[in-house]
Amino acid sequence: MCPANLYFCFVEVREPIVAYGKQKFSIEEYLEMENASPEKHEYYKGEIIERALCNVRHNRITGNLFGNIMLHLKRKSFHVFGSNQRLHVQANTFFTYPDISIVCGEVITLNSDEYNVLNPAVIIEVLSPSTKNYDRGEKFKLYRDIATLKEYLLVDSESIHIEVFRLNETRHWELEEYKTITDHFSIKAIDETISISEIYEGVNIEY
Repeated sequence: MCPANLYFCFVEVREPIVAYGKQKFSIEEYLEMENASPEKHEYYKGEIIERALCNVRHNRITGNLFGNIMLHLKRKSFHVFGSNQRLHVQANTFFTYPDISIVCGEVITLNSDEYNVLNPAVIIEVLSPSTKNYDRGEKFKLYRDIATLKEYLLVDSESIHIEVFRLNETRHWELEEYKTITDHFSIKAIDETISISEIYEGVNIEY
């Protein structure tokens, strides 16, 4: 068994491979290790998962998105967070760091700890080759347990492709796709329309 500072025992893995084999940890143990660790890790049902590194293209798209949304929401009652903000899904124990998350109104955190946000209305993930199947599949499934979540956006980093999953009036998820650089798409939860060309500005993608 590893010593108390267990985060030093990580092996080099690709997301979402479990970093500790079959050893299980409590939420309290995870948070203690995570708060002391220079790296970020996910947690799900006792397993701690090492995150993959992001390349320049991924980070450029994320920066464009974050800046664009912040500009749109200036002086509005929304809170926009980047990938340093940890999110917790109480219904299934999941802890993670979305590329971008948006809270409408008051920010609610786990036990008022100011670290683990519970109530996003919008989550945005920029897809990387090593994580796109995870983000579309298992991760989205876990996110759907968030009662406040209204929209989930996936932004491809290798092609012009944006997927907007939106919860409809009957609480079923509907998909809208955008594949043209001249398109615009709406984030209805914040009542804003965003240009795709601005998201991919400065990114070397053929279209």
